[in-house]
Amino acid sequence: MLIKPLRKDLDETVEKCGLRRKWNKAKELFENNLRHPSLHTELLEPRWRGIYSFRLDKQYRALFFIQENQAEVFSITRHYKK
Repeated sequence: MLIKPLRKDLDETVEKCGLRRKWNKAKELFENNLRHPSLHTELLEPRWRGIYSFRLDKQYRALFFIQENQAEVFSITRHYKK
């Protein structure tokens, strides 16, 4: 499944956080197999909203939704475990 190009603000976030290499690797894995084990792709709660996430690294996640057979990343967030 293809990922739509990142919005300018998200692309700047990737650059500012030093995630360019990790983003490129995760994007390639996702486009080849969105269920690749290292991505930890999951459907977030509440499930009816259709918001998913995949891992860029242990600290950052990309949040996305699927529309017209393409994934659109709308946020890159820090991930904290309790």
